[in-house]
Order: sequence, then C-alpha cells, then structure tokens
Amino acid sequence: MRFPSFLSLPCLLLCGCAAFAQALELHGPLVQGGVVIGRAPPGADLRLDGRRVRVAADGSFVIGFDRDAPPVQRLAVDGEVRELAIARREYAIQRVTGIAQKIMSPSAADLERIRREQALVGTARARDDERTDFVHGFEWPITGPISGVYGSQRFYNGEPSRPHYGVDVAAPAGALVRAPAPGVVTLAEPDLFYSGGTVIIDHGHRLSSSFLHLSAVLVELGQRVERGDPVARVGATGRTTGPHLDWRMNWRDAKVDPQLLAGPMPVAPAAPNSQGDMN
Repeated sequence: MRFPSFLSLPCLLLCGCAAFAQALELHGPLVQGGVVIGRAPPGADLRLDGRRVRVAADGSFVIGFDRDAPPVQRLAVDGEVRELAIARREYAIQRVTGIAQKIMSPSAADLERIRREQALVGTARARDDERTDFVHGFEWPITGPISGVYGSQRFYNGEPSRPHYGVDVAAPAGALVRAPAPGVVTLAEPDLFYSGGTVIIDHGHRLSSSFLHLSAVLVELGQRVERGDPVARVGATGRTTGPHLDWRMNWRDAKVDPQLLAGPMPVAPAAPNSQGDMN
C-alpha cells in the first residue's frame, strides 16, 4: 500500500499497547475533519465507536472524523480497544451576501424538489464498495485561491446558516475540474436546486468526493475515473454568488476536510473577494 507523504505522520493512541500498535498501521491526522488511512491484519474485526469498519482483503481501511467529532474515539481490533485523541479545531466565520430571495426562501414546489434531490445524493454517498482507490493519494481537482474553508460558520444575507463543509477554490467559469483520486461516478446531475451541476465520485469504503456548482458535467453515472481525468467544468450554478469549485468529502455520515488529504495548494495567489455558496 502506498501512502502519500502528507499522511506519513503516525496517529496518537491513548493507552498505548505495543501489540496493538504492531497490529495496525495508521496514517493521517487525528483531528476534527481528518481522514486516517491504515492497514489492519487481514480478516480483522475493526470497529470505530462500536461501528464495524470495512477491512479490505489486504487489510487496508479508511476512517474519518466529522467537523464536531468528540475528543475521544474508540478503535477496536478483534475486541481489543484503544482510544484515539481527536484534536479540536477553531473554525472561521464567513459572511456571504447577494443571494437571491428565491434561494433563501424556497417555495413548496422547490422544497419537494429539494427532498427528491437529497434522496439522490444520499443514495450516491451510501455506496459501500470494497475498492481501495483511497490508498493512492489525493490531489487538488483544480488550482487557485482558496476562497472558503471547511467548517466555517456562514452567514448568508446576514442570516446564520449551517457550517460550510467543503473547500472553495476560486476559478473562472469553464475551468476544468479533474478527479482528485481514482473512483467510480455515483452521481452526475446537471442542475440540483442548491448545488447546481453536481458530480460525486466514490473512492471505496464509503469515502467520496462531491463537486458542486458546475457549469458542465463531463462524466456519466457508473463511469470509472482515474486521478487527473477531466470530470467537470467550474460554474456558478445552484445557490452561489459567483464561479468557483466547492469540493466536499464524506466518509459514511461524517463530513471530512478535503484540504487535509490534498495537502498544500500547488499555487496559492492571494485570495480574492470570497465567492461562496449556501450548502
């Protein structure tokens, strides 16, 4: 199994045990929003806070921690339990203005549409394949100034909303979006109410990437993609104030931080005035 350099730091185990440490390889930050990629003994019964974690034939697995994950998570291998110390993060506050009233106050018909679309997205993210595409590492799907960060508390037209669960990259409309890692397309929709043009790529074991506000979708449902393959073009569709890419990642029901997997932005010019969305 090859791990990218930014996942090379060992995780911190509380109540450490030499035998337990030898049984596992853990790579990735133990922090809210973090993703840990590792290897257990093949056939091991691996559980995180009591929930079974899929272990591949070669022992590889992935786990993730939500934005507000508690400070301790319990990881068990074949019944032997150890505690993981999850670092707390401080989140920024971001204010976005200029959102259309139609988006701020959906009609009854819009709400019915939103429910249907949420079901589509939920199905796409529920796929649980044994593929281990996540072990090959992640790259940025596009380069540019980061205009919105994971976990920030957002205010839209002055009203508080849910936290932002993606990383926004400012880019011109039509700019090419590439797959950050191998995977299978589980959603390819040109026009969802909130997220506009939307693509979801499953990387195996219920770790997925979502790309929002696209002007063009270049892949089809069920298509296999490799890292670097074109998948979409940047747009300003759905609930947004301008062209940008909103990249999100999920492990199961945990919303994780793509920036922690992709590492530093290859080019990082000064961020412009923020372009944001309401998802």
